[in-house]
Amino acid sequence: MAEWLVESGIADERAILWDGSEALAAAWQWSGGLQAGLVADAVLLHRARGATRGTARFAGGEQALVDRLPADAIEGGPIRLEVTRPAIGERGRTKLARARPTDHPLVAPSLIRQLGGRSVHRLPAGAWDDVMGEAFAGEVGFAGGSLVLHATPAMVLVDVDGPAAPLTLAEAAIMPLAATLRRLDLGGSVGIDMPTLARKADRRAIDAALEGALADWPHERTAMNGFGFVQVVSRLSRVSLLHRAQLQPAESAARWLLRQGEVAAEGGIAGGVVALTCHPRVADRLRPDWLTELARRTGRDVRVMPDMQLAIGAPHAQIMAR
Repeated sequence: MAEWLVESGIADERAILWDGSEALAAAWQWSGGLQAGLVADAVLLHRARGATRGTARFAGGEQALVDRLPADAIEGGPIRLEVTRPAIGERGRTKLARARPTDHPLVAPSLIRQLGGRSVHRLPAGAWDDVMGEAFAGEVGFAGGSLVLHATPAMVLVDVDGPAAPLTLAEAAIMPLAATLRRLDLGGSVGIDMPTLARKADRRAIDAALEGALADWPHERTAMNGFGFVQVVSRLSRVSLLHRAQLQPAESAARWLLRQGEVAAEGGIAGGVVALTCHPRVADRLRPDWLTELARRTGRDVRVMPDMQLAIGAPHAQIMAR
């Protein structure tokens, strides 16, 4: 039976739904900031007269859009809020987190609290690297074709591409598509560009197959239109791995590299140093306190080695002699 496994990193938490051989789903939560499930006190900064929406600021300085404001909530007054969606970084801007008033006790969120499962020292070998590789590549291959994924401000777009006949290609894409939605933690609005199917009967068959593949995944979905487009909408409670990798690539790669450093140190040569090789933009995101914590966890010195020839999404760690 599949089980959520959660690993605590230096600047993040990572989780996979593990069935004993592969990751069926994944989740990634970065440390700090406003995370879904956080209950904390804030100050209401603004609300229009009579409106039920406004903006609040938390103690750390982060702001959030607030829904369902009660009539007695006033600007400048304290208000306890539960974060329902974290802030989402986009190219050139950031969507504010979202929150709503609550009378629940103060609580700090964690993936264990959100997902259940159990905490582990280390996720199964290769599992996290596999999902990160997919997120950075933005492409998932399957027999007869591939899924090409793009994170945009409005929605995630998935292009089903391949040389097979349209109906054959659409049928082959169903299960890989359903698996990718779970594995990259894709919530919110997802637009899927299937091959154009002229016959209504073919479109209905694909709709039925997609319904079956997503039967245990809470969502709403449109029927395929005449151009092959399907929209899937689900709850967005975390920033997806795809959004992280495509819209915050250097920050994502830095956290991935820290994990690689921990893993490498567990099997490296005695007395060696942890060498972190990465693109200079990734090196710039490696905070000194993170590197200090990596040295503490591994019991080794840490050396950052910027390499302009490396892609941002291809950092690697190894143990080198001094």
